[in-house]
Amino acid sequence: MSRPHHKRSRRPVVLGATVVAAALAGGLLITLPGGASAAASGLADDFNGDGYRDLATGAPGAVAGGKAKAGAVVVNYGSSSGISAARHKTTSQSSAGVPGTSETSDRFGTELAHGDLNRDGYGDLVVGAPLEDVGSDVDGGSVTILWGSSSGLSGGTAISDPNASGHDRFGQSLAVGDFTGDGKADLAVGSTGKDVWIFKGGFTKSAGAAGKLRFDAQIESGAYPRGAVQLAAGDFDNNKTDDVVVASSAGNFVYLGATTGLTLQTEAGTGYADALTVADFDRDGHDDLVVGTDSTSITDPTAKGGYATVFYGATAGVDTTRSAVFSQDTAGVPGADESDDLFGATLAAGDVNGDGYADLAVGAVFESIGSASHTGNVWVLRGGASGLTGTGAQSFNQGTSGVPGANESSDLFGGAVHVADHNKDGRADLSAAAAGENSDDGAVWVLRGSTTGIKTTGAVNFGASSVGIGKSGNDPMFGDAMSGS
Repeated sequence: MSRPHHKRSRRPVVLGATVVAAALAGGLLITLPGGASAAASGLADDFNGDGYRDLATGAPGAVAGGKAKAGAVVVNYGSSSGISAARHKTTSQSSAGVPGTSETSDRFGTELAHGDLNRDGYGDLVVGAPLEDVGSDVDGGSVTILWGSSSGLSGGTAISDPNASGHDRFGQSLAVGDFTGDGKADLAVGSTGKDVWIFKGGFTKSAGAAGKLRFDAQIESGAYPRGAVQLAAGDFDNNKTDDVVVASSAGNFVYLGATTGLTLQTEAGTGYADALTVADFDRDGHDDLVVGTDSTSITDPTAKGGYATVFYGATAGVDTTRSAVFSQDTAGVPGADESDDLFGATLAAGDVNGDGYADLAVGAVFESIGSASHTGNVWVLRGGASGLTGTGAQSFNQGTSGVPGANESSDLFGGAVHVADHNKDGRADLSAAAAGENSDDGAVWVLRGSTTGIKTTGAVNFGASSVGIGKSGNDPMFGDAMSGS
């Protein structure tokens, strides 16, 4: 089976319990009504400090600085009316103050993560460009922190690769959390090597991280996919220090964080996981881990079209003896389990109905609907006192009543998903992207949360051109990645 060419579903950068200029030759920022708050909110994904959570989306195929596929990122700002296309800012390596230069096929914006890294009250955005050439190092990869401010993202700082000769694609996976227990947000960065680097909190705009440490993960040398394909952060043992999950071809390994360093705790599921996310679905104080297995082998009879497994947190960390598997064959989950749907290719978590329990969004980018193939679909599963359940699950695609657009082949709706409360009503909204929409131009949909779950009334939809990204003979793939998914 051929995998989706965009495959930027790997965004396991949900924050754990402890931590929660011109672009493309002229980015746009619409000023907030009344201006930004004098005191920044401190929310990890509030890049302009006005108290509303923002949405960061990657367009790694965008033209920037006249260079094809140089890449860009777009922030759409939250407000009392939620997300809109007009309220945005687009940033690339051609933007003022951003390190580096827009070059052909850098694919800036392939990976995204967020957190308040310099503790100024504004959320900062971490951008990975794993295909960037660094000097003579082809596909050496780069990581850039874009700093939040009262005017949104402004300027940036490059994070140097400490082991450039030892691996490629530095920045192919990212996660933010307090892994050392000092109350400061740290940044974890993966590459094609077994070495995972923790850049320690106390970041400054001039000097970057306060220090760094390396740990070598359980990664098979030379196996495909290479290295730490995904990273996730969460406080599974509830010790007020975040833990790290490393997904690779060897499996998904949990490392417990502590002031003394990271220690291997367990393996949660085997084989390559295409997505990870973290949340406390049963509200017991322990974060829980969800592993998306979007394609199965002939030796894995769990589900033909992919599945998502939740492993619940406990005093010792991730408890692999307490888990549950969800697929389109699960009672209450709409649809049918079919080969190559890629259910579980994308994951995100948040409380969509305001009941205090986190819910789970699951994307299946190859789901075919009617005569259209690979249109894509997103489900929302409910959290509760007993954890996740298929009962009451919701399903959305471009053919769902109230959702703008139409199901078309190769749209890949749900190729990125995101769950956050953008209008501060206490209920998280669902964002779903389709990087394949309109021949890989890409588009984003935002559906509101409500007391009954996600609703389609008032759904918002916008494409690449609405946020200043032109096709220019290339495929911008707006929506290929979302921060916090």
